Amino acid sequence: MPKTMLVVSMAVLAGCAPAREDRPVGMANPASVYCEDQGGRLRIEQRPGGQVGICVLASGEEIEEWALYRRDHPAPKQ
Repeated sequence: MPKTMLVVSMAVLAGCAPAREDRPVGMANPASVYCEDQGGRLRIEQRPGGQVGICVLASGEEIEEWALYRRDHPAPKQ
């Protein structure tokens, strides 16, 4: 009987525990951040393949956000 009471008590207490809250990662898209750091404005376009971020720079140039990021941050040569 004491073991049964212990198990039941633990089950009841476990049910009273607060639910785990899933928090977002909190990491911003580096290409979006870079666009805004350059004085640009981000516009999201819906295309057949999904959403695409377009950076509209102060000069009026429009470029896909990741294309801008890669253009200004080329991969190191190996």
